[in-house]
Amino acid sequence: MSDAKKVAQRTGLYVFLALLVLTIVESIVGGLETPITVLLLIIALVKAALIIYFFMHVYRLWREESH
Repeated sequence: MSDAKKVAQRTGLYVFLALLVLTIVESIVGGLETPITVLLLIIALVKAALIIYFFMHVYRLWREESH
């Protein structure tokens, strides 16, 4: 397996784990008797940004394409 592929898989794993932790925190905060709406909104925005940037490959929009 190439080094680039290993790095991409490792990055995907780190992003997945970050999303997992954020979802657990979101669940805990949402389960509070008085949930903190601003914190839930911030967590949702961070999760959305991670998904868009890494899994939808938006970062490639600003790179030169190599064939």
